[in-house]
Amino acid sequence: MRRVVTGHDENGRSVVVSDGPVPRSREFTSLPGWVSRLPWATEPGEPVGRTGEDPTPKVTSLLPAPGGTRFIVLTFPPDTAMADPAFDPVAFDREQRADSPGIAELIEPDGMHTTPTVDYGIVLRGEIVLELDDGHRTRLSAGDIVIQNGTRHGWRNHSGQPATVAFVLVGTERDG
Repeated sequence: MRRVVTGHDENGRSVVVSDGPVPRSREFTSLPGWVSRLPWATEPGEPVGRTGEDPTPKVTSLLPAPGGTRFIVLTFPPDTAMADPAFDPVAFDREQRADSPGIAELIEPDGMHTTPTVDYGIVLRGEIVLELDDGHRTRLSAGDIVIQNGTRHGWRNHSGQPATVAFVLVGTERDG
């Protein structure tokens, strides 16, 4: 995946300051096919960076504070990968906690989770199912978008192919 970042030169003109792979990317060894990428992040009240300096090395939590954002791109392997006898859920949890601090701690054993964020999701490739609290399932495919309003949910890939989804998480205040 390629990331192009713009900024300004010393004369205030817009320029491309970075063009290359997403530096903060991880292909999990505990679950082949699971890929996590953090192309960008902002902190609350932070002005637009004129230099285009990469903020991702400083991110210590993928859960943004109210007013902050995280741009995350996940590739989900088919759910059958977790049914493989070689799958080690403890190793996967350890990798999740190292890669996705702030969010990984909120993920329940069945993959359901709730975050104090509004998430804008765009399915880039494949098919994925959004499961909600009541068991309701909505199938999404490439080009579909979902607005996730801080509700408990989980992602399921029942297809035989990987699914890639881009998410922009906007930190909000908890609702009660």
